[in-house]
Amino acid sequence: MAIARQPILDAKRHVFGYELFDRSLENKAYSAASDAALLFNLLSNADSEMRNTTKTIFINCTHQTLAAGHLELIEPDRMVLEIPPMPAAQSEPEDIETFLQTMISVHKRGFRLAFDESVMAEAYANWLPLASFVKADVTQVSACELKAIATALADQPGIQLVAEKIETQADFEAARLAGAKLFQGYWFARPVLVKGQTIRPAQAAIIHLINLVRKQASTNEIEEVFKHDPTLSFNLLRFINSAGFGLSCEITSFRHAVMLLGLKKLFRWAALLMTTSGAAGASPAVGHAAVVRGRLMELLAAQLLSPEECDNAFVVGIFSLLDTMLGLPLAEALESISLPQSVTDALLRRTGVLSPFLQLTLACENADDRLFAEAATALQLTGDQVNMAHLQALVWAENITA
Repeated sequence: MAIARQPILDAKRHVFGYELFDRSLENKAYSAASDAALLFNLLSNADSEMRNTTKTIFINCTHQTLAAGHLELIEPDRMVLEIPPMPAAQSEPEDIETFLQTMISVHKRGFRLAFDESVMAEAYANWLPLASFVKADVTQVSACELKAIATALADQPGIQLVAEKIETQADFEAARLAGAKLFQGYWFARPVLVKGQTIRPAQAAIIHLINLVRKQASTNEIEEVFKHDPTLSFNLLRFINSAGFGLSCEITSFRHAVMLLGLKKLFRWAALLMTTSGAAGASPAVGHAAVVRGRLMELLAAQLLSPEECDNAFVVGIFSLLDTMLGLPLAEALESISLPQSVTDALLRRTGVLSPFLQLTLACENADDRLFAEAATALQLTGDQVNMAHLQALVWAENITA
């Protein structure tokens, strides 16, 4: 089995949490999972990773799983259980009331519960007080209906309305105006190309730095870049003096910082810095998603490729959203940056040694079982290997971009 994820954003387009989708291996083929117990088992085994994240995790939960005791395996902190309405054959009032007692027990353990818009129906009136989230599919609910749900929930301050299937900026604005507080979908990662858009000064400085590093310029040349860009120099010194770098004394010299980092780490740091210098109006979640991609690709490649190509895999993941970050077509954005051939092959032509890792990373972001199966099989990676790398990447990205 393997995990797909979809981010859930707040109104400022920051990542609030993720919905994790379970895939299970049946008849030697990946398919959408029907039993969430597999995912619960995975999360309990990966608890050391999950306890390091503050992001909320949403998990689909069948009625059978909820009643079967699998939830004893995991801690309720940061977990939201998405519970579907009762199936048609069991939707009589007595069935709904019977299952209510199971949910009350789970809720008392500390799990937050999410329901779809059907919980607003009179038949489910006793379920609503248990909700922390109500999720409405904007492809099934009109803007007027969404507004009516938001109005009805206004008297329930502990419940947040989540608009699902947000695929465009227009969807987001309509849902926001209707009263939704959280938004789910990949609309934020879709590039919005601006006619006449140019690379801004901060971006240009980073690109210039990357090019100098790629041609192995002297320390003097690299130091000059920092001297002429206060923002860049501030970020460098903040990074190298951070607790994570583990130095015993504070570094205040650009030259010293550059020499300590070395060209390899400087190239990686500059690529990472690009995720925070996107076009005006770009969603903060874009940079976060790029960091997740970069780290996931690096972790996957570490099992199969040389250290140098692992570094290149990281850059491919980071730059795979460069068009969205800069508001430029990807080919145009990459024209000004000197990159290894394996990186440009993967990004522009979907070829070369790094391309399969990019395909697998992209497949981890959606519920396309066929694409995931093909990509994982091509690299001979198991679902468990991909899952652990995926969870580690999510936690790492959160710590880096916090």
